Amino acid sequence: MAIRNVTTRKLCVGKNPFHAHTDKNIPKIWWYWIACVLVILIPGCTITQDYQRPQVDVPDKWRVDYQTAADLANTAWWEKFQDPVLNELIRSALTENKDLHIATARIEEFAGKLQTEQAGFYPQIIYGDTASRNYQSKSRPIPELLGGDDRKSSAYRVNLGVSWELDIWGRIRRAEEAGRADLLSSEEGRQAVILMLVSAVADGYIKLLGMDKQMLTYKNTLASRKETLDLFERKYRGGQISGFELTQVMRGHESVSEYIPSLERQIALTENSLSVLLGRNPGTINRGKTIDTLVIPEVPQGIPSDILERRPDIRQIEQNLIAANAKIGVARTQYFPTISLTGLFGYSSPDISTLLQNSSNFWQAGAAAIGTIFDGGRIKGEIRQAEARHQQLLNTYLSTIQNAFREVNDSLISIQKLRELLKIQNRHISVLKDNVSFARSRYESQLLSNYNEVLEAEKNLLSKEVEYILAQMGLFEATVNIFKAMGGGWVTEAAMQMALSSQKAEPTSNAQ
Repeated sequence: MAIRNVTTRKLCVGKNPFHAHTDKNIPKIWWYWIACVLVILIPGCTITQDYQRPQVDVPDKWRVDYQTAADLANTAWWEKFQDPVLNELIRSALTENKDLHIATARIEEFAGKLQTEQAGFYPQIIYGDTASRNYQSKSRPIPELLGGDDRKSSAYRVNLGVSWELDIWGRIRRAEEAGRADLLSSEEGRQAVILMLVSAVADGYIKLLGMDKQMLTYKNTLASRKETLDLFERKYRGGQISGFELTQVMRGHESVSEYIPSLERQIALTENSLSVLLGRNPGTINRGKTIDTLVIPEVPQGIPSDILERRPDIRQIEQNLIAANAKIGVARTQYFPTISLTGLFGYSSPDISTLLQNSSNFWQAGAAAIGTIFDGGRIKGEIRQAEARHQQLLNTYLSTIQNAFREVNDSLISIQKLRELLKIQNRHISVLKDNVSFARSRYESQLLSNYNEVLEAEKNLLSKEVEYILAQMGLFEATVNIFKAMGGGWVTEAAMQMALSSQKAEPTSNAQ
């Protein structure tokens, strides 16, 4: 407190020229120095520039009202598939996924960084105390050691120091702004991980259901061809058909068999990938509904551009842009001196019994200005780096927004066209089933000399059935992508579910 009173008293003297008795104690050069500082302080606020959001070209025609899209973007959309197993998998991923834990820890890191930057607004108070016993050399006295006639001496000291940097040029303000933006960016980064995680789990699960249906199709076809092969083998042993006809049927059987190991491999790899997303070791994944019974949520045919501003990746990059703008300001302030107020107060004595007496106290108060006269272009280079990083992030921000518009339009077009394709393919499958039936009838009525036409008809049917399943998977994937592209409040909803799950798990953990 003594330091602050002394400093305040000096400042008051400087501000009141009518105190003649105090003017004598201040050299005239101080008045010029104070005037110069005031002149410099006036343009000080223009050294750094406040962030302004870049102008963005947005589509001017959307085919749906804002509220409809907002309501859709804010719901836990994965629940609209009406599969409890999928809901449980997503809850598990939000609780156990390691990337999400990393993103959460990163938030704590940047929160600590922000706290460090904010500390610069306040005086830094330090303390110290020393106690020493010295033994001086008579042959060659050491200046650092106190000594008396008996060569032995003691020294005791306690002190309190204060240092306060005046943020005249805005360096600390811009550093704090950058730290805050980095913290918000890390939070948006975690939200982006949630967005990607939920979408990836839903995609992986739907992919598994699609491959399950493919596997069922191949196995049903293989079972049918096995029955045919058994029949032809009996006919061959009875001399009713030639070996050539038997090999045709065997070829058709094996051509389907070879798909099964490959598909089983894909299913196992997808389950392993999905297990890692769920924070588990590789293993099997439970299924609920089939892809045919899974409900496809309805989506609007257009998304207002304001909805896309909720996307975590867009908000994260904007926070990075804000931080980059602030760091340009921090770099520019290096051209100007760092001005600090300092103070020191304490007691020093050779005897601990007299340490806290008035005769043992000491104090110091002052101000310091430290700046750079010549640095060989270092500051200029740092400013160029900061401006270049800002320019990179600006273009990344604009590119991300454009990509968001593209993703929305791609998903909307995919949903529309895949629905049309599924209707056409469904009709095509009906025609191919009839073609297989006719081919078999012709062969059995001996209108065909060999089995090739039947095999060709069955091959075409199998191929189209697999294409239909892939189109189904594509439709669900496009549906997931539209929710992913919108971002929105559902990410916050997922984060809340994650927090609730963690709170429920804490009592169990503590009990153990």
